Amino acid sequence: MHPQKYNDPGHVHFLTFSCYHKHQFLTEPNVREWLVESINWAREHDGFALWAYVFMPDHVHMLIHPLHDSYSISTIQRDMKEPVTHRLVQHWRDTAPAKLQLMAARQGQREVYRLWQSGGGYDRNLYDWEMIEKAMDYIEWNPVRRGLVADPTDWVWSSARARAGFSDALLSVDALDAAFA
Repeated sequence: MHPQKYNDPGHVHFLTFSCYHKHQFLTEPNVREWLVESINWAREHDGFALWAYVFMPDHVHMLIHPLHDSYSISTIQRDMKEPVTHRLVQHWRDTAPAKLQLMAARQGQREVYRLWQSGGGYDRNLYDWEMIEKAMDYIEWNPVRRGLVADPTDWVWSSARARAGFSDALLSVDALDAAFA
């Protein structure tokens, strides 16, 4: 059974999705780059603002604000995650077929390949500014808590760099909605 997703207009979503069996698939630069491309495509296609993010070696945290009253958080997640999975499977088929076994899973009688844990991941609706600020801090301080860097802006794969004004941020963030500030 999958947890219920709430598509409540005006809410911000704190999303987390983890790599299959906690494999550190996100240490590969091409996978992270494909994820950036996929997120940017989903932002345009599905209409959401990206307020915060971090790509950790084995999971992703994001804070997004859908821009329309009618949206599907499940569709947004699918549009961000599926293209990356397909690209990695094809890449490994071409370059390192043995690595595909790290992604192999059974779905009924057939073998499938998973980059992400099955299900939609974690989705928490946020509806007040205090909750949003805490979520942003949690997201951006994640690499520091894990001992990967000393300061959040040292982690290249985080919105901390973009929000601090670094020009080399790999994924831009959108302005915070005045309704929450």
